[in-house]
Amino acid sequence: MIPHCQLPSHIATGPHVSPFVSHNEAGAPYGDHRSEDVHVPANPASVPFAVAPSTDKGEVAMGEPRKHTTTPYVTGNSVLAIKYKDGVLMACDMLGAYGSTKRYKSVQRIIRVNDTTIVGASGEISDFQYISNLLEELMTQDFCYDDGCTMTPSEIHAYLCRVMYNRRNKMDPLWNSLVVAGVDKNGKEGNKSFIGSVGMLGTSYTDSHVATSFGNYLSRPLFREFQRDDMSLEEAVSLMQEALRVLFYRDKTSINKFVLAKVDGEGVAISKPFALDTKWDFKAFMNPSKHAVGSW
Repeated sequence: MIPHCQLPSHIATGPHVSPFVSHNEAGAPYGDHRSEDVHVPANPASVPFAVAPSTDKGEVAMGEPRKHTTTPYVTGNSVLAIKYKDGVLMACDMLGAYGSTKRYKSVQRIIRVNDTTIVGASGEISDFQYISNLLEELMTQDFCYDDGCTMTPSEIHAYLCRVMYNRRNKMDPLWNSLVVAGVDKNGKEGNKSFIGSVGMLGTSYTDSHVATSFGNYLSRPLFREFQRDDMSLEEAVSLMQEALRVLFYRDKTSINKFVLAKVDGEGVAISKPFALDTKWDFKAFMNPSKHAVGSW
């Protein structure tokens, strides 16, 4: 706190001129002096809220290491994937949230990689666009080989594991959690479903059901109880819709606009955006403050 002090009369009533400026016999300052604030130190870098740039800015730019992204800006939330009898299902909403603002509402976070594989992502949208470009280049190279073979979902999953881990080792991670799903048509036992997850640090695992972000806490308990590898497509779609509905109820960064993707022996199919039926007339919603003591 600045102590109270009595300003000299020539500062309080006269023009704002520094008392440290030399004056002539007539009382006028020597030379063409401009008014200045006597409370501002000579070095603006020492002022917490100084507007003037620091004098050593050039040295910082030349000597400091290059800085990387430390906070995602536009992000997507949960991606869900489950196996069923003939293939795999993947679903997510279409929100691109700018912090807590529901800014972009038509963001496609599930992409088709080839005829047997799809990839979904939560996290930073721009980083996922970069990953999409990497996958497109990989598929172009795979096509140019023209050897009659295409990359399987497990191979694409392994590739993304290396990409994420490599960026993590450079201390410049891609801020995404990825879900890779598909069907391996070259399996010895016919079409074999595959679902794998890759974290932003390169950690990975495979399972019969996978979820990212809030879906790990809200959707996977439903999957553990009701998902079966031999369930029909209708049962799988019904379970996926129920999981998406729970996410919409409980996750503030979710919107009622979803896409559903399917991979089976016939190829990849991604649905048009759709909304789910919701119910808000629960008794607890009628008087939400009834059991909340001291609430507004």
